Amino acid sequence: MEEAKDNKRTGFARLTDKLFGGIDMKWWKIIVFAVATAVVTFAFLFFPIFSGTSFMKMGETFEAWIFFAVIIMSNCKRPLESALKTFVFFLISQPLIYLFQVPFSDMGWGLFGYYRYWFFWTLLTFPMAFVGWYIRKKNWISLLILFPVIAGLTLTYVGYFQFTFKRFPYMLVGALFTLGQVILYLYVFTPKLWQRLVGFFVPLAVILTLTLTMSQVDLDSTVFLPEDPVLTEAAVAESDNNDLAEITVTNTGKDSMIRIKAHQYGTTEFTIKDSDKVYRYKLEIYEDDGGHPQTSITPIS
Repeated sequence: MEEAKDNKRTGFARLTDKLFGGIDMKWWKIIVFAVATAVVTFAFLFFPIFSGTSFMKMGETFEAWIFFAVIIMSNCKRPLESALKTFVFFLISQPLIYLFQVPFSDMGWGLFGYYRYWFFWTLLTFPMAFVGWYIRKKNWISLLILFPVIAGLTLTYVGYFQFTFKRFPYMLVGALFTLGQVILYLYVFTPKLWQRLVGFFVPLAVILTLTLTMSQVDLDSTVFLPEDPVLTEAAVAESDNNDLAEITVTNTGKDSMIRIKAHQYGTTEFTIKDSDKVYRYKLEIYEDDGGHPQTSITPIS
């Protein structure tokens, strides 16, 4: 009877059953998995062919590592086992990624300064994986646990699709991979249609609403001016377009700096008046290949 029932399941369903619950996740597999993912991530970060692509993002953002964590959690038999094995997986994989890069980096061992960020998240994997194990229950609790993960992934794939729309086909693979995770987790861990619809559309609606209502750019940075003018406390900055960017003088003297609060992409000009001196600049707010807002300041003679 059970065999006949299993035969009726689609090949995709049998595949997901195997991937999320059908693997005997022994400790040696965790270690091999951690080393293998570290090697692959190093390759994506190191080889120039992957620069600026979705694959390079594997070493910078969370989406691939969420996928690996879910595989580990769903193949453990107890919550504590899930917490321990997920924690050890990250404890091995993340430092290895930096270790592999040390011989090829100008920063040398200083590169490990960036590991502090990942070490913080590695510590959090223990309680998160303990709670995350309960997605195996495949009921409303699963949906509740998955909700923050789905929201984070939704925010990511919406951002990636926006970037792809501007610079097709960049980040298309990352967008599809992250969207695919959302659909996959809802398919595997929430058996009821209403749970899947709520899990997919509620985060999407919230994030799209925030995206449409928030400013196009959210950049707040302090920068030095070209040619390093020495400003006095009387210096005042005036932007030609405050809707695009607000500019203020923050530091005076030898380390004179201005603060730029940008709200849109585009180009404008601004003036700094310092007693009888007037400095005129062109300001460009643009998006780099990584999807991050950047500024460029050029003196106007």
